[in-house]
Amino acid sequence: MAIETTKAEVTLESGVRVSCKSRGFEITLDEPKSSGGTNEGMNPVEAMLNSLGACLTIVAKTFARAKKINLKSFKVDLEGELDPDGYMGKNPNAKRGFQKSRRLFTLKLIIQKKRLKISSILLIIPAQFMTRL
Repeated sequence: MAIETTKAEVTLESGVRVSCKSRGFEITLDEPKSSGGTNEGMNPVEAMLNSLGACLTIVAKTFARAKKINLKSFKVDLEGELDPDGYMGKNPNAKRGFQKSRRLFTLKLIIQKKRLKISSILLIIPAQFMTRL
């Protein structure tokens, strides 16, 4: 498979609100009012967790389809704990990024075969996504 280049254009609009564009699509990212924003969009950390969740969901659906597993529904809830003092430079001992992260997967399968190995079901969620962020 050939290497593909993905492009994004991110422009500061006002305050800390930014416009993010790729392939003709646009989303707004912002910070809550408590963090100096106008609360007109998700903040970048929330968008990153949502992007990871979207990747997990799309990979699960694609893998299930390839293995002829009828994945009726799939949901992933993600949380990340971070100390804003780390990336703000207020605390040199605070980690920059997530201290902890958690993922909860909920899926519904329609099993048409009488015997489907549990390993086939578990393969829907690739191991690399089960590791720490």
